[in-house]
Amino acid sequence: MKIFKLEIENFRLLKNFSMDLEDELSLVIGKNNSGKTSILTVLDKFLNEKNKFSYNDLNIDFKSQLEKLILSKKNPKEFSNIGIKLKLYIEYNETDDLSNVSRVLMDLDPDNNKIVLGFEYLLNFNDFLKIRTDFSIFSALEKEKKRKKKTYKPRELKDFLNKEMDNYFHIYKMSFEYNTTTNKVNEKSFINLDNEGISIKDIISFKYISARRDVTNKEKENTLSRQTSSLYKKQEDSNDKTQATENFKDQLSETDNTLSNIYKDLFKDVIKKVQDFGGIKLNDTDIAIISTLQHRELLEGNTTVVYTHDDHKLPEHYNGLGYMNLISMIFEIEILVQDFKRDKDKKPADINLLVIEEPEAHTHPQMQYVFIKNIKKLLEQGIIREDGIHRPLQYIITTHSSHIVADSDFDDIKYLKANEKNNVIAKNLSDLKKQYSTDPTQYQFLKQYLTISRAEIFFADKAVLIEGDTERILIPTFMRKVDLEETARLKKENKEDTFLSLLSQNISIIEVGAYSQIFEKFIEFLSIKSLIITDIDSLKIVGQDEKGNDTWGACPVVEGIKTSNSAINHFLKAFTWDKLKTLTPEERTIQIGSSTVCICFQQKENEYHARSFEDAFIHINKKFLNTKKESFRGLQKRKLFDDESNDAYLLATTCIKKKTHFALDILYHSDEKLSNWNIPEYIKNGLLWLKKD
Repeated sequence: MKIFKLEIENFRLLKNFSMDLEDELSLVIGKNNSGKTSILTVLDKFLNEKNKFSYNDLNIDFKSQLEKLILSKKNPKEFSNIGIKLKLYIEYNETDDLSNVSRVLMDLDPDNNKIVLGFEYLLNFNDFLKIRTDFSIFSALEKEKKRKKKTYKPRELKDFLNKEMDNYFHIYKMSFEYNTTTNKVNEKSFINLDNEGISIKDIISFKYISARRDVTNKEKENTLSRQTSSLYKKQEDSNDKTQATENFKDQLSETDNTLSNIYKDLFKDVIKKVQDFGGIKLNDTDIAIISTLQHRELLEGNTTVVYTHDDHKLPEHYNGLGYMNLISMIFEIEILVQDFKRDKDKKPADINLLVIEEPEAHTHPQMQYVFIKNIKKLLEQGIIREDGIHRPLQYIITTHSSHIVADSDFDDIKYLKANEKNNVIAKNLSDLKKQYSTDPTQYQFLKQYLTISRAEIFFADKAVLIEGDTERILIPTFMRKVDLEETARLKKENKEDTFLSLLSQNISIIEVGAYSQIFEKFIEFLSIKSLIITDIDSLKIVGQDEKGNDTWGACPVVEGIKTSNSAINHFLKAFTWDKLKTLTPEERTIQIGSSTVCICFQQKENEYHARSFEDAFIHINKKFLNTKKESFRGLQKRKLFDDESNDAYLLATTCIKKKTHFALDILYHSDEKLSNWNIPEYIKNGLLWLKKD
């Protein structure tokens, strides 16, 4: 039995949200404020009922709708119960035990193996009318306070709702009818679980490890040591007691050394998992759990986790937060697995859902790789009890880590993105495969590329797609120079910059070679503003082959009759060669789904049209290069610079020995303010375009 989809309405950023879940791991990614924590929170509020809903939990659009209804002088002609909603779509098969869900089944058709559980925090029509009445009284009292004290600021409707909302909104739990033909829910046909006395706890058990973990390496905190006590208590309360547990009870009066050996057996499973997890290198520090009872009679508060190194036992706080965070998560998972198992008198729930929020906290990239490589292995066995009962474990991991994403299975990834109306949507990365169905090799290339090198684009607001090493080396410096020049210009004009500087924006620079067109569907999937920087790559006919076919070769733009650039030929194929050379920035800007993309390549500058970056840079920076050419390691045949009749195309094709060295030379010989050379206009204009929201 598993949850295959969840839907959320009107909760914070999740106005009308739907997300598919995988059988085991669902890796949820997205930038800050894309709703990852909101998913965890709404599940916790409905399934665990620990925290009440508040006015601030309501979606902004829903707040406006609610306030408008309350303040209106007319009663609405129709009123449907409104509020926060959660639906969990469940699928079962013939091997599942249906004893717990039998009472929530809405359809006895053997071909319908779906259950939809609904959780709602709703305002009905009678309570809506009561809000109106009560707020009228509240508002009159506030006006009276204002009349008596002129400086008093009357409280508004939002203040009233913030305090009183729970008196009018109420939680309902339902099982809805699911139509297998339309794959839709019939909300008018349902079982009210509370009215029928049906508990949800035996169907779904939900637990989580929050990003706000209490892991610390302060001397007095002993985070890991406290967790060993918790783990022992969970094991002691369950029916899966080990012999080590019984031994411990029999040996309380023995010495610390004896107890430490028992601890070694007691906690051997979790310590082995820490070792298997790979977070600790062979012959490096290891962990052990020793006794510090010293004649006391209870375990709690008297176990200590230590790191063994060269026969020395060091306190847990001596190690870094990264190791502590990783080990603490494993301990916490073991504690929660014990909770999922329940005690000997109760079976585990049919569905066990675990959320791990931002496991990358305090950890360096290598440890993040270690985590995601091993988490599936750690959790794949699910919930197994000594009495033979077995339940699968579904788990959601939310992350901001490009390193975790890069080492994950594409099919597990759920990408959260706020659209233009600031409503969050979830996309399955596996759906990209369908977009590339006409050419599967392109999808395979994209998947391998993102896995190996550039997964950070998932967390970017904007992207720059570049061809190679030269641009990768120089673009960050170009961004800094544009920022400096824009700041100086605006200061001179006594104006304020209405946009963030380029280096302050979340921009990902992606090296794509000659394959930027392959990223078209991916850019559309991400829905982010993108800049493609490429070369015009002019060609002319240079001869004929033995079959009489024309052969083409590189040439100055002025001699060219077409371009060999695959990105230009793909994105701007509607334009002729002559038109390409004179395109305005607006004409080079295209729409790909909800993504705006600008294709930048060399345009005529100072009465000269360059073919490549090096060609363009040399043309506008001859003075800079002439004064530095002897120390430019990326140059050869330097004397050609002395002849002013030699154009930039000749110098670029003849004098540049290695492009990456030439790019590094530019950086090395730059002054502090980057003022002794200029950026080619096509790149500068492209970056200024990207800077704008």
